[in-house]
Amino acid sequence: MHQAIKEMLAPYQCKTPEHYKNALKEIIQEIALLGLSRQDFFIKAAFYGGTALRIAHKLDRFSEDLDFTLLAPNPDFDLSSYLKGIEDEFVTYGLSLKTEKQIKNMETPVESAFLKANTLELLLSIEGLSNPSSGTHKNELLKIKLEIDTDPPRPPGQTESTFLMLPIPFSFRILTLPSLFAGKLHAVLCRQYKSGRVKGRDFYDFLWYMKKEVKPDLPYLEAKMHQSGHLPLGEKLDSPRLKKLLNAKFESLDWAQAKRDVIPFISDPYALNLWSAEFFKQITSRL
Repeated sequence: MHQAIKEMLAPYQCKTPEHYKNALKEIIQEIALLGLSRQDFFIKAAFYGGTALRIAHKLDRFSEDLDFTLLAPNPDFDLSSYLKGIEDEFVTYGLSLKTEKQIKNMETPVESAFLKANTLELLLSIEGLSNPSSGTHKNELLKIKLEIDTDPPRPPGQTESTFLMLPIPFSFRILTLPSLFAGKLHAVLCRQYKSGRVKGRDFYDFLWYMKKEVKPDLPYLEAKMHQSGHLPLGEKLDSPRLKKLLNAKFESLDWAQAKRDVIPFISDPYALNLWSAEFFKQITSRL
């Protein structure tokens, strides 16, 4: 195993193959960011979403996808032109991963691809890991979805540059915390749940922002809601209206389902004990 990968694994203090799987997902995410950075991807795009929050701001839950937004609309943007460079980055660090562009079934401004690797092969490459094949099927795949919004709203979110030190020092562009919070609020208010499956991770992240006392970028949230059709064009979004919309959402949720969704991604399920409409409404009064 490459020395840089060993250094990236060390802080996780993994004990089981399952722990290593989660750690490897995050390491792969960070190497993918390096592969994009090396191709000047962040001149025209910014990182956002739960994984951005975990990598750049130490959100205390695992996150699976890599989400990006262009800084300006570009219907001709081609994500596939960056995939070979990402694969080459993994080869540099002795990892065998393949990228696969997702074929669209409908017209959408979101471009998607998957990063895929054989999980067992990755575990077998880790020196000193006992019983790496325990509970892992030989054909099990470690998959990470990469998505980019090619039609960001106007005004766009605010951005800043940050950096990672491993596997080598590199920088990448990310939405600022207020704009990240606005994006999360859009997900909380507007995400369509398939078969009623509430994405509890959105609400876990919402509490993280509230704990940090982040003030949302309301013009960006307003623009996103105009674009998605959840706020009529010409209507403004102020703090009282936002609170009213959030409280209505909290009243409508299946909180048991929300908890079940987030449990696999956190270390202490006790943190979810207070989750209810009343709890979230009380927290939101501080917004």
